[in-house]
Amino acid sequence: MKRIILTLLAVSLAVSSFAQNNWREIFNGKNLKGWTRLNGTAEYKVKDGVIVGTTKLGTPNTFLAYKEDLSDFILEFDFKVDDALNSGVQFRSASIDSYHNGRVHGYQFEIDPSPRAWSAGIYDEGRDGWLYTIQDRASKDAFRNGEWNHARIEAVGNRIRTWLNGVPCANLVDERSSHGFIALQVHGIGSEDQAGRHVCWKNIRLCTQNLQDEMWSEDAGAVEVSRLNNKLTEQEVAEGWELLWDGKTTDGWRGAKLAGFPEKGWTIEDGILKVHKSDGGESTNGGDIVTVDKYRNFELKVDFKITEGANSGIKYFVDTELNKGEGSSIGCEFQILDDNRHPDAKMGVNGNRKLASLYDLIPAPENKGYRGGFFNTAIVKVNGNHVEHWLNETKVLEYERNSQMWEALVNYSKYKVWPGFGTAEEGHILLQDHGDEVWFRNIKIKVLP
Repeated sequence: MKRIILTLLAVSLAVSSFAQNNWREIFNGKNLKGWTRLNGTAEYKVKDGVIVGTTKLGTPNTFLAYKEDLSDFILEFDFKVDDALNSGVQFRSASIDSYHNGRVHGYQFEIDPSPRAWSAGIYDEGRDGWLYTIQDRASKDAFRNGEWNHARIEAVGNRIRTWLNGVPCANLVDERSSHGFIALQVHGIGSEDQAGRHVCWKNIRLCTQNLQDEMWSEDAGAVEVSRLNNKLTEQEVAEGWELLWDGKTTDGWRGAKLAGFPEKGWTIEDGILKVHKSDGGESTNGGDIVTVDKYRNFELKVDFKITEGANSGIKYFVDTELNKGEGSSIGCEFQILDDNRHPDAKMGVNGNRKLASLYDLIPAPENKGYRGGFFNTAIVKVNGNHVEHWLNETKVLEYERNSQMWEALVNYSKYKVWPGFGTAEEGHILLQDHGDEVWFRNIKIKVLP
């Protein structure tokens, strides 16, 4: 028995030693050997085994980079941050002269002590902005204000997962960057009273080998968000999502008033479906396009990017037989609009012609999470008569069709001339040509029972 116990102890110690050997410290606790400051002039010092970053007025975001090129890895670190000071940890990042004179860009593990509480969300620094927010997620409560927090990042293949104090926070599928360096950020500040504030890091360790042995369970992850372009994840397929557009051809689409796809006014470029700028008129160039199929209960997601001053829309429950004349086909519309530059934003009632509104019927709130200059995601959820509009990860409005309130809204809108507007059981989905250039991609749908 004694021999068996000794053997088991030896095996246990060997396994423990093997696990520890998968990890290495990348901060020696004494100095900044192996680390390089980039972009700004904020100060980094080592004090009592801690890297201390200090804000400085008049400098852009400053980064302390561990410039080993890393692809797949697991990173753990502890951090503490002063109130009202935004920060983050870069990974799979780069700084090259040809990109904005060396501006650091790439994924960032967010550090956010503000009431927004998006710590451990994933931001795309210097490129596309927010990829995975912590909006309305239970993990918002994981951050410990004024205390040390423990962070974990798993970046393996195209999946990135984060944890904060053991709580799963982000689960992103994305292919923007496959490799790059790690860096600690001191964010730029805008006023003297923000100078001299601190963000601190310690116990920074990295695993780059035997990752499958060290990764945490898939069941321990947060809700998946995919930022893949015109592709579905295994989970999305299992959940019943389908691509409405394959990113390459016009299959599944036709002109709203045509048997085939328009010969002008629309192009496909690098996985993006573009409606061209023309005279600003409604369906006067290539014309609207619609799905060949009709849909009843569904969740629809469409990534869109608005060019300056542009107007367009995503319509659903479209009946292409209603309007055979000039103008757009008739259906309920998720409005796409440059609210700041297009005159339509000042028309209608109480802003019901602004971005994400149910056009000419129900306004979306002013503060709706839109990111100018980036791709945003329009989401429409339909279950029977209940309909919701979402912009990115925020619900902006909801309503009930076939109700007294619905009839009242329609009777006070431009649609009152169309009998039974918005009450059809099913209809086409439409992308609008309103004479301005707008980009679409990643168009997908989940049909509901």
